[in-house]
Amino acid sequence: MINRKKVVVIMPAYNAEKTLEQTYKEIPMDIVDEVILVDDRSQDSTVEVARRLGINHIIEHKENRGYGGNQKTCYTKALEIGADIIIMLHPDYQYTPKLIPSMAYMIANGIYPVVLGSRILGHGALKGGMPLYKYIANRILTFVQNLVMWQKLSEYHTGYRAFDRQVLESVNFQANSDDFVFDNQILAQIFYAGYEIGELSCPTKYFPEASSINLRRSIKYGLGVLLTAFQYRLQKWGLASFKIFKEQKN
Repeated sequence: MINRKKVVVIMPAYNAEKTLEQTYKEIPMDIVDEVILVDDRSQDSTVEVARRLGINHIIEHKENRGYGGNQKTCYTKALEIGADIIIMLHPDYQYTPKLIPSMAYMIANGIYPVVLGSRILGHGALKGGMPLYKYIANRILTFVQNLVMWQKLSEYHTGYRAFDRQVLESVNFQANSDDFVFDNQILAQIFYAGYEIGELSCPTKYFPEASSINLRRSIKYGLGVLLTAFQYRLQKWGLASFKIFKEQKN
């Protein structure tokens, strides 16, 4: 715990058997109370590795629900077990678990209710092996999103995120896509609800075992990102109404 706040790490997993152990062993258990792993119908031994490691909560999807669908299960379980600070850590070792204390303390001390680990602050992305076309796409999409949404994040596309419980209880994340665009929809919801988002610089690693999406799905994701940004702006102007911006029903 930090300041009497329960810290829970969630791990949305898919085919992570080769990297899960390394990622898990670097989680700072001196401040993390519990870990949740949700396996999205992996085709490898991810679940067996998780059991061997003794992860507190292991949930297996009977069918593949997608990256967004996996997160929905993760957040729901974290809230159910009384988490005050929820940190999403991918089990593919692309993001270092060593930043968990910094992210958690920023929330526990009331500095920000949401913290992102940014690959763009500093020079971590390209140094870590991010493909140049992905870096350029990241920068273009982020520029457009900031322009349309009147915000100023260094990137919207990192998978390393920490949330105060109140934030997840406030936004209707269950209404979001089950696909990768979930990540951007929940940030749009957070901004729409009036919360601020903090960032810290995060090194990243790209290697064969790290998860990634192909070009076709990347294009689909990019179009979804732009759609979300424009939906946010139309909703803010009162010109349209979208269900993802409706209040969460508790």
